[in-house]
Amino acid sequence: MSDIVIRRATRDDVPVILEFIGELAEYEHMSDQVVATPELLEKWIFERGRAEVLLAELAGKIVGFALFFHNFSTFLGRAGIYLEDLFVRPEARGQGTGKALLRELARIALERGCGRLEWACLDWNAPSIAFYRAQGAVPMEEWTTWRLTGESLRHMAGE
Repeated sequence: MSDIVIRRATRDDVPVILEFIGELAEYEHMSDQVVATPELLEKWIFERGRAEVLLAELAGKIVGFALFFHNFSTFLGRAGIYLEDLFVRPEARGQGTGKALLRELARIALERGCGRLEWACLDWNAPSIAFYRAQGAVPMEEWTTWRLTGESLRHMAGE
């Protein structure tokens, strides 16, 4: 893992962040759901600071990314880190890149006094599930994620 460099993304990295989002969406068979643009990423990540991005470089080439933000646990009484996306390009898998990204996220969580690091994973994604288990992560099997988007969100808001 010594050749892997983890760094924070900058505004100049917006195009590569968007590339990773597209590659992840393709892997997850969700390409039709991607509406992110460079302008949206610039606005929400860098102007408003609503998310952060780590990039993994192997031999000077960007091969992975992790996009995360803070959430809050009322039971713990402190913030946590929610990992929205982690993706490593196929050619860099099995070389410690994903582990290096998770390790940096764990380090950031501890440095910031966070109580946990959590994420969601598609139930069919066996390689990722095996990877996460190997890192000591446990699934929250008794929890179901709920979501309002689009028309349902507008209706709930009274629009």
